[in-house]
Amino acid sequence: MQFHFFCLLGLLTGLQSAGQVSSDSFAPYETTIPESSIRFQMVPIPGGEFLLGSPNDEPGRSADEGPQHKIRISPFWMGVHEVTYDEFLLYFNDENVSRNVDADAVTRPTAQYIDLSWGMGKQGGFPVNSMSQRTALMYCKWLYGKTGQFYRLPTEAEWEYASRAGTTGAYFFAEAKDLKEYAWFADNSKKKYQKVMQKKPNPWGLYDVLGNVAEWTIDQYDEKFYATLTDDTRDPNHTIQQPYPISVGGGGFTDLPTDLRIAKRTRSVPAWNRRDPQIPKSKWWLTDAMAVGFRLVRPAAIQIGRA
Repeated sequence: MQFHFFCLLGLLTGLQSAGQVSSDSFAPYETTIPESSIRFQMVPIPGGEFLLGSPNDEPGRSADEGPQHKIRISPFWMGVHEVTYDEFLLYFNDENVSRNVDADAVTRPTAQYIDLSWGMGKQGGFPVNSMSQRTALMYCKWLYGKTGQFYRLPTEAEWEYASRAGTTGAYFFAEAKDLKEYAWFADNSKKKYQKVMQKKPNPWGLYDVLGNVAEWTIDQYDEKFYATLTDDTRDPNHTIQQPYPISVGGGGFTDLPTDLRIAKRTRSVPAWNRRDPQIPKSKWWLTDAMAVGFRLVRPAAIQIGRA
C-alpha cells in the first residue's frame, strides 16, 4: 500500500514544464463543480523568480529557512482561498467516487470517528480542517475526474512564491502589527477557524494565505533541502519518499505571529494523529491538527508521471 501511494503521489505531482501559457487564457476564473451548485475561484500566479527562504537577520528565523537562493517558478493558478467544507463534502459524500476516478483501492475517505470540525462550522465558507495530506491529494484527484482540469497541491517553493506575491519581508505587508488585518491567528481567532475571505488578500488576490488553517504542500520536509539548491533552480520539488515529515505552510488559527512568517517551515509529525482511536491509525484524518487544511494549485503546463 505504501509503494502504491507514493506512485500515486508521483502522478499527482504533475509539476509544470517551462512552457509558455497564452496571456488570453491565463486569467482568473471561477468554475462550478459538476453536479452541484458549489463554485470555486482560481487566480493566475505569474512565473518569475524570487529569493526562497529568509535572510539571516529576520526575527524568529530558523536555520532550515536557508541558505537563500534565487529560484525560478513557472506560472500556475492558485485557489483564491483554502478549500472549504462546502467543496470537500461533495467528495466525502460522493457515493460513486470509486467509479468517477481511477484511484487507489481505498478511494473514499473513511467515516470520521468524531466531528473533526470540533463544532467550529462547516457549510457556509469554513475551511476544511483536520486533513491528512493523503486526503488532500485524493480530493485533488477526485476534482480532476469531475472537472477534467488537473489540480494538485503546491510545492514548498510555489507556496512561498505565491504567498510573497513579489514582496521580500517576513510578511507580504510592511508592518507586523498589521497582521490582524490579513490573518486569523492566536491573537484574534478566539481559538476557532473562521470563514474564508474575511480578511484582506495578499497583492496577488490570495485570501487567508497566512493563518486560519495551515496548508499542505506536496514536498517532503528536509531541514537541509535549501542547501542542496543553487541559484536559478527552476521549480524545485523534494519528492516524498516516506510518510513523515511533510512540509506545511502558512500557520493556522492557533499559531503565534512568528509562526505565520512566510518563510516559516512547518513539518508534519505522527503526534498530529495521536488520539486517533483506530488501529491502525487513520490515513485520512488528523485528530490533533485541527488547524491543517489545503489550497489548490492548477499548473499552467503539466507533465504527468514525474515521480
